[in-house]
Amino acid sequence: MTAASPSPVQDVSARAEAPLVLDTAPPRTLDFRALFSLWANLGVSLIGFTSAATVIGVKGAELSLAAAVTATVAGTAIGTSMLGVAALIGARTGAPAMALLRGLFGTKLSYVPTVLNIAQCIGWGVYELLVIAMGAQEVTGTQGWQWLFVLLAGVLTTVLTIWPLGSIAVLRKYVTIAVGVAMVYFTVQLVRQGVPNPGAGNWTGFLTATDAIIAVSISFVPLAADYTRHARSSSSAYWATFSGYSLAQVWCYLLGVVALLQSDGDATRIFSSFTGVAAGWAFLLVLVIRETDQSFANVYSTAMSVQNLLPKVDRRLLTGGIGALVTVLALNTEEFTASYYGFLGLIGAVFVPMFAVLAADYFLGTGRRGWNLDEDAPARPLMLLPWALGFVTYQFIAPTAIDGWQGFWQDLQSSVGFTPQAWTSASLFAFLVAGLATLAVQPRK
Repeated sequence: MTAASPSPVQDVSARAEAPLVLDTAPPRTLDFRALFSLWANLGVSLIGFTSAATVIGVKGAELSLAAAVTATVAGTAIGTSMLGVAALIGARTGAPAMALLRGLFGTKLSYVPTVLNIAQCIGWGVYELLVIAMGAQEVTGTQGWQWLFVLLAGVLTTVLTIWPLGSIAVLRKYVTIAVGVAMVYFTVQLVRQGVPNPGAGNWTGFLTATDAIIAVSISFVPLAADYTRHARSSSSAYWATFSGYSLAQVWCYLLGVVALLQSDGDATRIFSSFTGVAAGWAFLLVLVIRETDQSFANVYSTAMSVQNLLPKVDRRLLTGGIGALVTVLALNTEEFTASYYGFLGLIGAVFVPMFAVLAADYFLGTGRRGWNLDEDAPARPLMLLPWALGFVTYQFIAPTAIDGWQGFWQDLQSSVGFTPQAWTSASLFAFLVAGLATLAVQPRK
């Protein structure tokens, strides 16, 4: 089949569920409110609170509060606009994210990014279970029970993935409201205690912080179409994704900034800031339980990615097996090592330029005539070139911190006399290089 227009509405019943195999047309059951709730919940994250340290900057050279707020808003707007485009393409084609890449690279070559996405989704799924367990121990005031909380979170995650559209319906009706109340409560309580501004007047590092926020938003690009393929319209998919995720991420990061500043910048004490307010444990518990939607997204999208490789395998078998795998891995992992965290960051950097290639080709290149998404879609090896150029650009400007890997790129920088500047955004430059290169290699008529 080609992907020139939206898939027909197959079933708008509230009871309709996601297809079990890849070649079944998806039910179009998700309206604006459902998608807004999904992305708003995904935009709030326990990891996001602690990652607010990337916005503040290193101790002794913190950004001013005004700079941190501006970087968060600007980075979110840029990154989420890209996420919204990925969501829109998913709604138009009705195809999962990795199956979409059949149109861009051809079926066989689409297996390359598919395998990378499987690796990163499993890795982040494990990390999410560990974060949930850490938050649960903070709420309950217990230590040594990480295995139990990981197991409980793993079971809940797996159940959610077996009925994905039903789970999104629960998010819309109940969870979003509870999360909103918790966020309002923490915002009021923490702001009442005062907001320190140790970096008053400092804007040095503003673009670095903005780039970090862009990268966080774009991290969901390889997952977006897995959910918006069920959207009732492409416009609602874009605007629900953009508005829901933007609102939630800005709120989450700024609340994290306040909590970190009150914790003297110590990310390990951030949850103590939440439990330190009156009844804070109860509202933090809401956020801890809600965090399973992050692990749900990672496990479910892993299954969607595997279906690009094995399109006839039942989705329920895949999600059950992957949920069990992620849980077992988390049970045998005390914490993420710096090298593994860097590895996931490296994979994430792969998808920034890849999205540029996808968007440029879909809207301005071959995609205008319709993509071939069949199992025998012919290879398009030329599309690997702009993707590779974008990736090289990203790593040349901001090499991922992995021993050996980072040193190679730093040596390359030195050999050509290049010194990264505050304005050299790895995400934006990689996006531009990959996008322009894609247009350059388009066949002329």
